[in-house]
Amino acid sequence: MVAEQRVKLEQISGITTDEAKRQLMASMESEARHDAAKQIRRIEDEAKESADKKAKKILSLTIQRYAGDYVAEKTVNTVALPGDEMKGRIIGREGRNIRAIEAATGIDLIIDDTPEAVIISGFNPVRREVARISLERLIADGRIHPSRIEEVVKKAEQEVDGTIREAGEQATFDVGVHGIHPEIVKLVGRLRYRTSYGQNVLQHSLEVSFLCGIMAAELGIDIKQAKRAGLLHDIGKAVDHEIEGSHAVIGGDLARKHGESPEIVHAIAAHHEDEKPDTILAILVQAADALSGARPGARREMLETYVKRLSELERIGTSFKGVTSCYAIQAGREVRVMVSSEIVSDDYSHVLAKDIARKIENEMTYPGQIRVNVIRETRATDYAK
Repeated sequence: MVAEQRVKLEQISGITTDEAKRQLMASMESEARHDAAKQIRRIEDEAKESADKKAKKILSLTIQRYAGDYVAEKTVNTVALPGDEMKGRIIGREGRNIRAIEAATGIDLIIDDTPEAVIISGFNPVRREVARISLERLIADGRIHPSRIEEVVKKAEQEVDGTIREAGEQATFDVGVHGIHPEIVKLVGRLRYRTSYGQNVLQHSLEVSFLCGIMAAELGIDIKQAKRAGLLHDIGKAVDHEIEGSHAVIGGDLARKHGESPEIVHAIAAHHEDEKPDTILAILVQAADALSGARPGARREMLETYVKRLSELERIGTSFKGVTSCYAIQAGREVRVMVSSEIVSDDYSHVLAKDIARKIENEMTYPGQIRVNVIRETRATDYAK
């Protein structure tokens, strides 16, 4: 009787028992996915509220554990000595010479067991350069006492100031911009002693300036203004070890203080999204900065590796169901994934972005971070006849 009833039900419904099971399972799976996506969004919202405190704790622990290596690499210079007996002369009687050098330069001298070498340590790259020149001259001269130290440090400061001013003037001349305040020219020159990810910041600023000029010419906007904004975009890095805050905001404040136009100030302040870029000039500086920082060779990366990384990013993006196209942009710093609105829902797009990001993390090696943007849109089209 049960078998007969099953046959009758199958005839009435037009599907077999197995098909009915499959449909039910598919329906349940779809509902479960939908519920899971909603649950993920709810959990995300809750997590964001408590994340700030946890993130600060994790970051502070990480900085404490990792800072030693980084600081040693980026904030020290080594001066070679003719012999180890010179260490005693640099220290002086009861340490008076080393105290005089540290007081005059504002830099710490580390004299340890390293044979025939003295380490100069400090965060300010210009002061470090002054200390290096002064110490080398004192060692060559052989006369090391407090009054001589002050005299040599003063001369070294004047020499470094002259070098900085010349470097700034040469940069403005190379780019072809004029009428920049002398203090800003000096800040540009100071970038000669600053590096970012192994890239010299003055060279990077010149590159950004030329790139801005090229793009401005293509768009038909003021080329000189674009070059000016590109050259000055990182001036905050010349003093970011002395002033708190983002180098973009510091740079904007310095440019405003020394009479730069509001367009230039905004372009400097907005090049890292500290302000929302709302002019073409700001977008140009942002794009040129990304190009100079991420181009092949800027960070000692081979062209083949670079191209392979972009292709791999696009391959991973298109490997997921519902993805119609995928583009690696901003030199591989961002992936834009276009999805079909019929297959991928708004809630599921969040899950998809996470899945793509996890797959990139598991399968690829890359510098910095990669932003995954999933874009879903619905278009309705009709024709008036």
